[in-house]
Amino acid sequence: MGRAAIAIHGGAGAIARAALSAEQEQRYREALSAIVASGQTILAAGGSALDAVTEAVRLLEECPLFNAGKGSVFTHSGSHELDACIMDGRTQNAGAVAGVARIRNPVLAARAVLENSPHVLLSGAGAEQFALEQGLEQVAPDFFSTDARWQQLQRALATQQTLLDHDGAAEAAPLDADRKLGTVGAVACDGEGNLAAATSTGGMTNKRVGRIGDSPLPGAGCFSNGRVAVSCTGTGEVFIRALAAYDVAALMEYGGYSLRQACAHVIHDKIPALEGSGGLIAIDAAGNIAMPFNTEGMYRGYGYAGESPVVDIYRSR
Repeated sequence: MGRAAIAIHGGAGAIARAALSAEQEQRYREALSAIVASGQTILAAGGSALDAVTEAVRLLEECPLFNAGKGSVFTHSGSHELDACIMDGRTQNAGAVAGVARIRNPVLAARAVLENSPHVLLSGAGAEQFALEQGLEQVAPDFFSTDARWQQLQRALATQQTLLDHDGAAEAAPLDADRKLGTVGAVACDGEGNLAAATSTGGMTNKRVGRIGDSPLPGAGCFSNGRVAVSCTGTGEVFIRALAAYDVAALMEYGGYSLRQACAHVIHDKIPALEGSGGLIAIDAAGNIAMPFNTEGMYRGYGYAGESPVVDIYRSR
């Protein structure tokens, strides 16, 4: 049986140290640390990995610093379309929602699909109706809006670009304006050795309405079985084509790779070969954690039950 632990991410990208003030960096670090601690508390109390990743991603959705839930980016038409997926490694059951605009916490809707629906993925109005029937909180679409994200859309429209998360952000933004990949996620191993993964995103700035990336797709941006749990952040179309999250599990099961070897091969070899970039977080049934990325940095943190959270943004020097 492994050590109970949780790991989270808030997106990968090229992070410009010079553009990030000490105060801004502290805000990100404090948010990551508090969210890791919330997951640790659940695990320390004997809670399940599924509960821990659900709550961690819900809190990431509630934090406007990250591109999921409140603080999500805008589509080309000035709307929001949110996606989320959750997967229980013990049963390999999964639930997901895509293209939703009125569910306050898409990860809770994904959890409801997992537990209370015969389906795996619901989209758009159908997903919203299901969430309403499940008693989940509904909000007006502008609940997710922030002024910073609106200004980001205006810059994208002016340059006719489709941008990932903080692309085109103001100079004080904590990530390079061209290479921020915005998704949030969590993976956990509980005291019983069970695993779970969850991923949530607000998508891409100025994306075409109806575009769906890897985040809500089991096997692409989110995957868990009895061996490993994975949550990805990166160029969604490439992670879909590579089945990146599942590939980690397959390399471990069929190739005999260790957790770190499998994650490194996917992120440093297979994704770049398809001209993609990003990162992932993963945990195995022994409680080992891997958090590789091929960008300059990735918002990330982890914590074992009973220990202090460890968080970082930049690539280690």
